[in-house]
Amino acid sequence: MIRKASIMYVYKDKYEEYQRCHDELWPEMEKELKEHGAHNYSIFLDEESGQLFAYLEIEDEERWNQMASTDICQKWWTYMEPLMETNPDNSPVSKELKSVFYLA
Repeated sequence: MIRKASIMYVYKDKYEEYQRCHDELWPEMEKELKEHGAHNYSIFLDEESGQLFAYLEIEDEERWNQMASTDICQKWWTYMEPLMETNPDNSPVSKELKSVFYLA
């Protein structure tokens, strides 16, 4: 398993809506994530800053990278765009984090 972590940003007035969207994650989005090798996917919120910390484990980097080009992912990004900082293609502004410690 490959462990990945990143930081994204949700607008402060959109916390509840962001939570609701993930509580009601589309079944087809969940299916696609799993088909692209995602496991143990968690997102945490710092309510003071609006910073999101995302952690997931993937099976294969190349397979995971193909997720972004799927129709369902593109649809999800468009759906989430009003709630968070995004790039011109509606993907979340995201900064990948470097692993510096791991205790199995």
